[in-house]
Amino acid sequence: MPAPSITFAGLPSGARTAIEAEIGSILRVEDVSTGLNSSLSALAHTADGAVFLKGLRSDHRWVWTQQREADINPYVTPLAPRLLFHVIAGGWDLLGFEAIDGHHADYCPGSPDLPKVTVALRELASLPCPDIELRLAEQRLADYVADPADAEAFAGDALLHTDWNNHNVLITRHGAHLVDWGWATRGAAWLDPAHWIIWLIAAGHTPSEAEGAVALLPSWKSAPPRAVNAFAYASGNLWEEIAGSAPDDWTRSLLDAARLWQQHRKDRS
Repeated sequence: MPAPSITFAGLPSGARTAIEAEIGSILRVEDVSTGLNSSLSALAHTADGAVFLKGLRSDHRWVWTQQREADINPYVTPLAPRLLFHVIAGGWDLLGFEAIDGHHADYCPGSPDLPKVTVALRELASLPCPDIELRLAEQRLADYVADPADAEAFAGDALLHTDWNNHNVLITRHGAHLVDWGWATRGAAWLDPAHWIIWLIAAGHTPSEAEGAVALLPSWKSAPPRAVNAFAYASGNLWEEIAGSAPDDWTRSLLDAARLWQQHRKDRS
């Protein structure tokens, strides 16, 4: 379930005061649509520019993702926006990032954004995985594989983003920037291209076209076919769980994409 949303004005006064103590007087605020992992999502405009704010209640079950983003930020800039502050006040856990003036990536076939996203995937694959607490890919997917031993193929020492929702990829004239690192993971390097494939299929690519979009990435070339098959199988099961018995249109599109890829990999085996 997504985190319940709140406007900046709806925050307790103590939380708003703590934010202004970090960035100065706020002249105006643009509340923006929140993602699944954040309750607060807003652009705060000050005399010095704009700051992107995100936050969760301090007692929310996903609040650990806020700390994860704060911990990982020094290792992933400038691919990600720079973290300006992390404060806990008024019962809220709050992050402030430099604002990026860009648009959400378009994953549709023929989109000019696609080459920029593949460059970002290359850049991410070149970053060393920091020695901080991260989720492990083999553990995150262990409940969704056909055989528990299959999950071991997902283990590795690469830093992974794992959430390639196009709203987490901002496109500027300089390239693609990745936001929302709360689910950063340590695992096999080919997993991020594999995660992206499902989003590409949901955007209108055939499974073959989606695999072709990542075919030249060095990290993808290292992927053992049987391990990719196991991931496609696990992804179908994962999205079935997320969809539940009454999926909305957005979740249904991802579930359908995961099933299409799962069947594609099965047909090739």
